[in-house]
Amino acid sequence: MKIKIIVLLFAFIIFSPGWSQNILLKSPNKKIMVALQAVDLNNKGEWYLEVSYKTDAHTVSIIPKINLGLSRSDQDFSKELRFLKVSKQKGIKEHYELPFGKKSLRENEANEIVVSFENPSKAMMNLIIRAYNDGITFRYEFPEKNGSYIINDELTAYQIPKESKRWLEKWNPANEGLYASSSDDKILQQEWCYPALFNSSDKSCWFLLHEADLNRSYCGTKLSNIKDINTYKLTFPDQHDARGTGESKPKISLPWKSPWRVITIGSLSDIVESTLIEDVSTPTVFKTTEWIKPGKVSWNYWSSNHGTKDYKIVCEFTDLAVNMNWSYTLLDWEWDTMANGGNLEDALKYIHSKGIKPLMWYNSGGDHTWVPSTPKDRMLTHKNRVEEFTKLKKLGVAGVKVDFFESEKQDMINYYLDILEDAAQFEIMVYFHGCIVPRGWSRTYPNLMTYEAVRGAEWYNNGPEFSTTAPEHNTILPFTRNIVGAMDYTPVTFTNSQFPHHTSYGHELALSVLFESPLQHLADRPEGYYELPDEAKTFLKEVPTTWDTTKLIDGYPGKDVTIARKKADAWYLGGISASDREEITKKIKLDFLSAGIKYRTVVIADGIHDKAFMSQVLEVNKDSTIEVKLLRRGGFAISLTPINQ
Repeated sequence: MKIKIIVLLFAFIIFSPGWSQNILLKSPNKKIMVALQAVDLNNKGEWYLEVSYKTDAHTVSIIPKINLGLSRSDQDFSKELRFLKVSKQKGIKEHYELPFGKKSLRENEANEIVVSFENPSKAMMNLIIRAYNDGITFRYEFPEKNGSYIINDELTAYQIPKESKRWLEKWNPANEGLYASSSDDKILQQEWCYPALFNSSDKSCWFLLHEADLNRSYCGTKLSNIKDINTYKLTFPDQHDARGTGESKPKISLPWKSPWRVITIGSLSDIVESTLIEDVSTPTVFKTTEWIKPGKVSWNYWSSNHGTKDYKIVCEFTDLAVNMNWSYTLLDWEWDTMANGGNLEDALKYIHSKGIKPLMWYNSGGDHTWVPSTPKDRMLTHKNRVEEFTKLKKLGVAGVKVDFFESEKQDMINYYLDILEDAAQFEIMVYFHGCIVPRGWSRTYPNLMTYEAVRGAEWYNNGPEFSTTAPEHNTILPFTRNIVGAMDYTPVTFTNSQFPHHTSYGHELALSVLFESPLQHLADRPEGYYELPDEAKTFLKEVPTTWDTTKLIDGYPGKDVTIARKKADAWYLGGISASDREEITKKIKLDFLSAGIKYRTVVIADGIHDKAFMSQVLEVNKDSTIEVKLLRRGGFAISLTPINQ
């Protein structure tokens, strides 16, 4: 009955001169509202969305205007759109599982409407809008059956009040920059990476801008406020990306749907715990996923830049994986020139003899990258991939790391998906470096294990800057980059590589929980782990890389963060501080634990200095509180295991 009233009201309004035209859609829990409105002062047929959030006290307009429309090579779909109809509201209910991620079982619910428009030439465009309990999504659709066109521009643009605080990363093709916060008169004008985090101007809620379900029919986009400081417009890739190869404007064939434009909305815990990016992405067609095996990986590149070139170093890192109960070791670049006692075949034979599974690195190859590192071009064409994957399958290689994509143009999106589809035919896992930020592909292609697209521990080798910026950067990532998908930061390094850490040992240990990645590359040299106290060493042997539940305990981007993750009946917590000036004490309530169960709890926190631990074993239940002290730039890790009664 409510839907009929809304539609009839809309029909009345649209034929009433001088009235603002609007359609309102609410989330199932009624907290999130999106209104479709017309700019009708001169009745030019421009339309926009307004997003509001309801608190206990009032309703707040958090994004007052989202400009809409597309410019196609044959005609415009933005300035003179005439409303045709709005569909009946449809309920969306989904239940699905993934073999990895922040949750194993996914359930989501939304309300959806489809609004149909036509332009002056009678060509149709639909706007599909969904309101979820943790955000809103919308996408464009051209429903006609025939035609191929270029999209010259997408007019989608988010108008954000200047008082809203924001955390944004300056655009770079590898998505490996630092996030910076700003608001009011300190907002910069430039191009920005996804995802972008905002705190509403009245502080009542948070929202994260991103996109999902990007496929072969489009390019990746980014955000730009160059033309209007308070408006973040979706922008196509730069033509000079990938050394000028590929076209920056996407080519589409009808019928066509755009990627989802996604705004995750709610409290900070709602944002961190959300799986909305994967929820709206295309389900997999894989018939089986049993061959997809997440796990921890030993990795020699961070401590030994040319480590894989040396057979003895490869063996040392294989032994590390054995001693730490990790499943994999990665053969990074230069495995094709391995020497000092053995070659690739010798190394693979040794790795398999120890019960460890090898992963291998590849240059993405082609004219799109200037990087000459070998092996190159073996992933570049379908013929090359089939030939290489056939060899890898015979050699018992479980997965490939493919590097240096340097573009989000449509041709590169196709390349990513070609690799995933061909690898799946051979039951080979994949992860990308020098790459795009996750767009929900892990639901469609669950052999996609992780992505880099982050300034990770590798940057300790690139200059002194990361020593000072890492503590704050690490507290921002759980609220930004890692929310939208797996993140191959290559964490948990205790020794120093080319430039030193300023983070404590407790801080580093906590990253094994805070940073989610189904293939978690633990990057330190063997002695960095062998010399740990028993409690920390045991923690790194046992901590999972996939989770059944994720819960934000507390935190604020750039200051501190504590996250709890559950696997089966056990919980693991990680917490860090960015403070350079003062020690802090955390009081952690354990009310998320199951009632009536006692837990054996191991707390591993900062010790008397930043390279020492303080450990204690406790017995707790859901009524307990744990107090933990963090040094400057400090941290802690906690495991909680049910005690058999």
